[in-house]
Amino acid sequence: MTARISLTPPRTLLNRFGSWYSRRMYGKVLDPGLAIGHNRKVLLTYVKLERSVAKWNALDPALRHLAVMAAAARINCSWCMDFGHWEGDELGLSSDKISQVPQWRDHREAFTELELQIMEYSEAMTETEPSVTDGLAAALLGRLGEAAFVELTAVVALENWRSRINSAFGLTSQGFSEACEVPSRA
Repeated sequence: MTARISLTPPRTLLNRFGSWYSRRMYGKVLDPGLAIGHNRKVLLTYVKLERSVAKWNALDPALRHLAVMAAAARINCSWCMDFGHWEGDELGLSSDKISQVPQWRDHREAFTELELQIMEYSEAMTETEPSVTDGLAAALLGRLGEAAFVELTAVVALENWRSRINSAFGLTSQGFSEACEVPSRA
């Protein structure tokens, strides 16, 4: 699939800086940045949001990553899943474990009870009509505490935004993982 939007935004100072920064951080210019680069205000807001979110620290980074990957898998965003393998590697997470996130129900033994609850919550939040139950929310509140629960909820909502944008733009993997296609949930 080819992108539905040009990945050649205007060569503004902001976009040139963004490309330089992306190459420095990730080894290549990220397609979502190129796509969003067509609208300066959206790009600036997005960058500010991502920089702010990077400072959150109430939720364990590995749990956060599993939540993000579960949301991306539920939306079927292959770009997000591909990049998620790179992020997981940066966090020192097992690539085998990350690869099992899209089908976590079939690989329950690979995850702790808390990780399973996190992924269940992430998927429930991601449904078109959210299906979070009182019981699941209470269980996570009890295990994580209110600050981490709020962070978990916000991170899943943000990943929904990212994945839906990338999917709507038709963005696919950029080669961050060898197995970048989202496995079927069937």
